[in-house]
Amino acid sequence: MAENLNIIEPTLTSEAGHCYSFISSLAHAANSTQLTLWCDRSADITLAANVQTKRYFLRKIRRLQSLWLYRKLLGTPERIFISTASRTDLILLDIASSGRIAANKVYVYIHWFKPSQRKLIQLAKLARRQPEIVIFTPTDSVGKEFECAGFKHVRLVPYPITPLNNNISESGSHAFKYLLFAGAARQDKGFSAVVDLVQLLESKGTAIPVTLQTSAEHYEKYDEVTRSDIGRLERCDYLHVKRVSETLPQDSYLDLFAGAICLQLYSQKDFADRISGVTLDALSMGSPVVTLSGTWIARVVSEFDAGLVLESSAPDRVLDAVTRIMSHYEQYRSRALEAGRELQKRNSAEFLFRELMA
Repeated sequence: MAENLNIIEPTLTSEAGHCYSFISSLAHAANSTQLTLWCDRSADITLAANVQTKRYFLRKIRRLQSLWLYRKLLGTPERIFISTASRTDLILLDIASSGRIAANKVYVYIHWFKPSQRKLIQLAKLARRQPEIVIFTPTDSVGKEFECAGFKHVRLVPYPITPLNNNISESGSHAFKYLLFAGAARQDKGFSAVVDLVQLLESKGTAIPVTLQTSAEHYEKYDEVTRSDIGRLERCDYLHVKRVSETLPQDSYLDLFAGAICLQLYSQKDFADRISGVTLDALSMGSPVVTLSGTWIARVVSEFDAGLVLESSAPDRVLDAVTRIMSHYEQYRSRALEAGRELQKRNSAEFLFRELMA
């Protein structure tokens, strides 16, 4: 098998967000191994010298382009890795192949999966037709769905964490600066609850600073509820709120966490066993996290006592939690840094790279 690895990430357009973090972390772990990245045609990114960037995908036809690309690459001796894969990618791979895909040829990373009877029946058919596709998942619950469907090669591989430069000061006094909502503004990420909190802070006449990143996910698209929440935020007269409406380069994004308390009031249903890149970044940068019970985020926060876990996202409960952390900020920050150091080891991209090249 040739050493070159093709990485396919159609939605990668810039250095903002976790698509770039995922790819750059893997490129760092690859060292001198040659990688070819297939990304959005307009992508404005810079990666390590071992990465050849192919600006290929157009948003409106990217699925059709994926089919063409899979067919082309399946005819080469090179490996294929789909870094943010879905059930659709498995279907396209099957269509693109002229038969059964060879072993150690195609690898997909399934970040999360929402099962239904129809989807599971379809997965079982795909597993029978393409048993040699290697499925990587970040959590046990996602992996079990694919194992039950009949895929032979399902492996639990840690979600790659953003490697940090050695520039985080861990000594001396570190004062609280603001409450932070980081990442894309989305309904399932509890953006409504954060706007509720801002409205409560206004009604109480408090002066707690709040910074909200209100950029959209991919292609500048918001869900309806989030658009309504942004309208609520714009009508609110709280003087101590700052909006960061644009997506940020990786270094600027990470800087947001310095002196912050990170609000991650994510959906307990959607994030029950779903990895959050924001959590990994926040703890790596020493930002305590406020989150909801029953989630992967809550389990990490509880393990290291690196923030507070709530049963409800009611704004008065959230305000009580952030006030408590503010009163003991240096202690919580110290524990967040401890968590970050451990997660940098547990979630190193080296684990994923070794699996891809085994």
